[in-house]
Amino acid sequence: MSSDTNGSGGSGRPPAIEAEGLVKRYGDKVAVDGLSLRVGAGEVLGILGTNGAGKTTTVEMIAGLRRPDRGSVRLLGLDPRRDRARVRQVLGVQLQAAYLHGALTVAELLDLYRSFYPDPRPAAELLDLVGLEEQRRVRFEKLSGGQQQRLSIALALVGRPRVVILDELTTGLDPRARRRMWGTVERLRDEGVTVVLVSHAMEEVERLCDRVALLDAGRLVAVDTPGALTARAGAETLDDAFVALTGKQLEAAE
Repeated sequence: MSSDTNGSGGSGRPPAIEAEGLVKRYGDKVAVDGLSLRVGAGEVLGILGTNGAGKTTTVEMIAGLRRPDRGSVRLLGLDPRRDRARVRQVLGVQLQAAYLHGALTVAELLDLYRSFYPDPRPAAELLDLVGLEEQRRVRFEKLSGGQQQRLSIALALVGRPRVVILDELTTGLDPRARRRMWGTVERLRDEGVTVVLVSHAMEEVERLCDRVALLDAGRLVAVDTPGALTARAGAETLDDAFVALTGKQLEAAE
């Protein structure tokens, strides 16, 4: 696959996500600076960057959760803010912070979210996907941090979305749960779902992602396959390639 440092595509698939010239400022700080990116239908795209590189702001603008100061986003041809109701039916989002009603059980939260969609995934299937079968009657506030994370992923998948955004998918999960989540992403890819995966875990990115976008100070430094990025940097690992291409060390997720 050819290099694609400007983010114009390269997956060989019709685009599911098209972001053009995104800019987002917070006061004097530029969080995202002219970022353009296309993600092909059915592609798993990883986004890597140091803390403060603009990763979460970027995916929040793609999802319509944050308005860009400049630039545009199209998600399956829809504007995530103007076409909000239609986008909700095709997009699933799991962000790092979950704000759910603590008194509701896992099963009650799943049933609530399932009521928002005409053809939701069965609750039993969702519980199996994220390994929470034994916690179905546990209130959200009683779940461990890792279990809350897994429930957030299940809720993102309730409506059979065609595009899924996962921000730090496996942060706080034990090795067994982490690999289970990897299997869930692989299943989504097999179903033709487009996945945008923000991650600090190189093993995760190399295993799951068709392409990887490297962000630094709000700018897109490079986007290509893990192997091509490693070769371009003359490195032995994707971690080393990241350092070579950005001049920075990737921190572990908090």
